[in-house]
Amino acid sequence: MSLSDKVVVVTGASGGVGRAVVRQLGNEGAVVALIARGEAGLAGAAVDVGAEGGTAKVFTADVADYDQVRQAAQQIEAELGPIDVWINIAFTTVFAPFLEITPEEFERTTRVTYLGYVWGTRAALEVMKPRDKGVIVQAGSALAYRSIPLQSAYCGAKHAINGFTESVRTELLAEDSGVKITMVQLPALNTPQFGWGLNKMRRHPQPVPPIYQPEVAARAMVFAAEHPERKEYWVGVMTGASILGQRFAPALLDRYLARTGVKSQLADKSPTGVSNLWEPADEHHDYGAHGEFDDKSHGRSLQVWMSQHRRLVTAAGAGLAAATGLVLRRRRR
Repeated sequence: MSLSDKVVVVTGASGGVGRAVVRQLGNEGAVVALIARGEAGLAGAAVDVGAEGGTAKVFTADVADYDQVRQAAQQIEAELGPIDVWINIAFTTVFAPFLEITPEEFERTTRVTYLGYVWGTRAALEVMKPRDKGVIVQAGSALAYRSIPLQSAYCGAKHAINGFTESVRTELLAEDSGVKITMVQLPALNTPQFGWGLNKMRRHPQPVPPIYQPEVAARAMVFAAEHPERKEYWVGVMTGASILGQRFAPALLDRYLARTGVKSQLADKSPTGVSNLWEPADEHHDYGAHGEFDDKSHGRSLQVWMSQHRRLVTAAGAGLAAATGLVLRRRRR
């Protein structure tokens, strides 16, 4: 479906992937409802949507609080019209070994990064199901399948989102509902999260290469909103490799990540000391979509195209296999 003039809600809209997504939605001509906490980031996001040709309105809410999310949904419906698409992106994280994360920090991360998706999905379904139409898109991660060290709270939340979304999807299918829910598994991205996630390490955190620009994720998220029939989409070659590796050789990945997982996530510089765990980092400063790794990041991903055109890729692979088999049989003769 075309998103032109459709009402699309995006949580975590003020920065990172959410910020790139709302710009893409503006380019599609959507009416975008921006949900986040940081006033400076939200204001910048609204300007971006307008500059791309869309319409935007800000709705401040902490996604960890269901009442705030439900109230935002009600305000959006009253002021912008029926919600057509709801995209859950908001999250927070802690970079630290598990035992160095306090129970309060772990719970807060889980409430934002997991329950934020639960509450967003619930608010969306409450208004979509009576109309029997609508789309929900979850921003996932390769870490929803393959966990890594120093990110136990984030990885646990992403795994939980996977399980939760699968359950909701089967309920909708059982009811023959017109509401669709899909998930986009994302790779390492150049976003501000590595500068504003709570970091307890002595060095600055960094994404594990290959790194992609947030616009790669944004294009995939918007494509998923327009084509929600698929269960999930994979973005980035390492996302597919991680998911398949976990499926076929999890013990090997355990040993590999035990040797390399900590070092690969730490840059050779001091941490910033900024954290958005309890308060928004972009309350007074607009960080935008990009992080500090522009010079190391890719702006395109062939794997995204392959994920979006899986039938064509499968058919091409089958054709190549058939042709190879035919050549081999002729050589034997």
